[in-house]
Amino acid sequence: MSVSSSVETSEQTRRPQDNDWRLLLRLVPYAIGKKRLLITSLLLLIPLSIAGAVQPLIIGQAISFIGEEQTWFFLEGLSLNQGLNLLTALLLLTILIRLAFSALQGYLVQRLGQEITADIRNHLFRHVTSLAAKFFDYTPVGRLVTRLTSDVEALGDVFSTGAVGIISDTVYILAIIVTIFTVQWQLATLLVLMFIPTTAVIIYFQKQYRKANYLSREELSNLNSMLQENVMGINIVQLFRREQFNSELFRNINQRYLKQINQTVFFESAVSATLEWIALVSIAGILGIGGLLILGDSLNFGTLSAFILYAQRLFEPLRQFAEKFTQLQTGFTGVERITQLLSQPIEIQDAEPSQQQTFSEQQLQGEIRFENVSFGYNEDELVLKNINFVIKPGEKVALVGPTGAGKSSIIRLLCRRYEPTEGQILLDGIDIRNLPQQELRRHVGVILQENFLFAGDVKDNITLGEHYPFEEIKKAAEITNINRFIEELPQGYDTPLRERGDNLSAGEKQLLAFARVAIRNPQVVVLDEATASLDVATEALIQNALSYLLAERSAIIIAHRLSTIRDVDRILVLQQGELVESGNHEELLEQGGVYASLYKLQTMGQTV
Repeated sequence: MSVSSSVETSEQTRRPQDNDWRLLLRLVPYAIGKKRLLITSLLLLIPLSIAGAVQPLIIGQAISFIGEEQTWFFLEGLSLNQGLNLLTALLLLTILIRLAFSALQGYLVQRLGQEITADIRNHLFRHVTSLAAKFFDYTPVGRLVTRLTSDVEALGDVFSTGAVGIISDTVYILAIIVTIFTVQWQLATLLVLMFIPTTAVIIYFQKQYRKANYLSREELSNLNSMLQENVMGINIVQLFRREQFNSELFRNINQRYLKQINQTVFFESAVSATLEWIALVSIAGILGIGGLLILGDSLNFGTLSAFILYAQRLFEPLRQFAEKFTQLQTGFTGVERITQLLSQPIEIQDAEPSQQQTFSEQQLQGEIRFENVSFGYNEDELVLKNINFVIKPGEKVALVGPTGAGKSSIIRLLCRRYEPTEGQILLDGIDIRNLPQQELRRHVGVILQENFLFAGDVKDNITLGEHYPFEEIKKAAEITNINRFIEELPQGYDTPLRERGDNLSAGEKQLLAFARVAIRNPQVVVLDEATASLDVATEALIQNALSYLLAERSAIIIAHRLSTIRDVDRILVLQQGELVESGNHEELLEQGGVYASLYKLQTMGQTV
C-alpha cells in the first residue's frame, strides 16, 4: 500500500477526537481580534430578548383586560378602548424593537463570521505553503482544496449562525424562564421540567450527527481528490479510454458520500421531529394544569393564554437552537479537520536569529560542499548514502546515474526542500540550515524540466511577485533569447497567460524559466533536465543563454543525454544512492565503469 493510500485510509476511519468546547476555544483568538463586532452583536441580544419575553405578557393582559380580570396597575381606570390601544402600542413597540435590532444584529453576526473565516483562510494558506515537500508527497491536492474551501466556509457558520445564534437563543430562553416564574411558578416549573428530556435527546442526536458529518466530509475530500485528478489527467483518461472505468470509480465514491449525507439528514430530522412532539406535549400539559387552576380560581384566562404563547416561544428557540447546533457541529467538523492540517509541523524553518548566518555579495563565491550526507524519503529506506563531494567556485559539475540513483534528491537537499537525515550541506562554509531561506533561494537558481506558470501576464511570470525595473526584465529576456518571442505576442510583456501557461509551447515555457533565473543573478545555478523538453531549434537558442548564465557561476547539471555534458569540469556518477565515480568525460571513459557503460548504451541507441 502506498503512503498516500494508507494516509487516506486512516483519515477515512478516523472519528472526531476533541470535544466541542475545546474546538470552540481554538477559535477564540480569531474572535478576540474582532472583539468590537463581537461585543456589539452580543449587547444587542439584551433588548431583543426582553422585547420577545414581554410580548406574550402584553397579549395575556389584553385578554384579561377584555374579561375584566386583574391587570397591570397602569391599566386601572382606563376604558376598554383606551386600555386596548395602550397595550397595542406597547406590543407594536416591542415588534419594532425586535425588527430593528434583529436586522442590525444579524448583519453584524454575518460580518463577524465572514471576517473570521477570511482570517482563518489566510492563516491556513500561509501554513500550507510553508509546509515541507514531504507533506505534499502523500497529501492529495483535492483534499487540501476541500480544507481550504468548504471546511473553512463551515467555520463561518460556527459564528454567524452557530455560536452567536446559540448564545442569542440561550439569552432569549433565560429571559422567558425568568419572566414566567415571576408570573406563575407551577406552570413555569412544568415548562422547565420538559427541558430535561429535550436536552438529553438533543445531546444524543447531535453526537450521532457529528460522527456522520465527519465521515461525510472525508468522503467529500475523496470526491474532490478524484475529480481534480481526472481533470488534470484528462489527456491520459481519454487516450487510454478510461472514461467508463473512472466514471465507475467516481460513482462508487459518490455513493459513499451520499450514504453519509443521508445519515446526517436523518439525525438532523430526528431532532426537529422530537422537539415538535415535546412542544405539543408541553402545550397539552399547560392546558390541562391551567384548566384545573382556573377552576380553582388560582389562574385567569389571560395568564393561561400567555403561558400557551410562552410554551410555543420557549420551544421555538430550542428548535432553532437544535438547528444551529447542527450547523455548529458541521463547523466543528471543519474546525477539527483544519486543526489537523494546522498541526502539521513546518519542518523546514529558519534557524534562531542568534544562529543565523548571512554573507554579502563580495563574500559569496559559490562553493558547495556535501559532508557525509545521507537521506531517505522514508526513515527506513535511504536514497542517498554517505555522499561527500566539493564543487569549487565557478565549477560546472554534472550528476549522472541510472533512474532512481538519487540525482534529483541531491538538488532538493541543496535547495532545502528536504532536510538530510545525516550530515550537512555547506555553501561557502556556512551550513545551509543556518542561512535564512530567502537568502538561500536568492543565491541558488533552479531550472526544472517542467516549470509551472501562474495565471497572470508574461512580466509577472518572470518576476514572480518581486519588484524589478522593466529594463531588467527586458534584459533577462534578451539574455535568454526569449525577448523576440515575447515582443511578437499581442500585448508583449503584458500578455495574459492562461492557467499553467497553456497558450505557450513547452519550449517557450522553459525559456521563461531561464529568464526567471537570469533576472535574479544567482551565484549557483541548478539545471535539472532543463533542456530535455526543448526541440533542436529552441535548444540552439538557449545555448547562448546558458553560456552567459553559467559564466563565473557554480553549476550543478542533471542530464540524461550524456552528450550534453561532455564539456563540464567534472562528472559525479551515482548508483543506488552512492557516489561511485568522479572525473571528466575522458577520465570516466578510460575507467570503463558505470559512466562508460551508460555512454556506450546511449551511443549505440543513437547509432541504431
